[in-house]
Amino acid sequence: MVGYVHNDQTADPVTLDARTWSIAELAAEYDVTLRTIRFYEDRDLLTPERRGTVRVYHSRDRVRLGLILRGKRLGFSLDEIATIVDMYDAEPGEEGQLVYLLNQITTRRAELEQRRRDIDETLRELAEVEHRCQTDLEALRTH
Repeated sequence: MVGYVHNDQTADPVTLDARTWSIAELAAEYDVTLRTIRFYEDRDLLTPERRGTVRVYHSRDRVRLGLILRGKRLGFSLDEIATIVDMYDAEPGEEGQLVYLLNQITTRRAELEQRRRDIDETLRELAEVEHRCQTDLEALRTH
């Protein structure tokens, strides 16, 4: 998930760090609902600054939201995503995050490959049943 976030290649890093976003802007940018963003806040995955009743999101929140959504697309649970994203902020830092992520990828790949084998087997079984049904139907129609 490292490096797989929306990234404005033309933005000056200093300007990007100083930039803030509203909840509506982040929701629009990432094509998610406000409720989704609030849910991630409730899970402490996002921690926007509060200015009165207004949520103010900084570049850290924006990056974290991108990582969360990427993790969800890859099939990680929110607990797994939290572990990876939290490593981004704490020691052992990016190396630890990458090692953990590589281990999770290995696990996820094995699960998906098993699902693929299960699906292939199910498709073979369905094809056999379909063939038998067609054969039986033809036999019934010819009598």
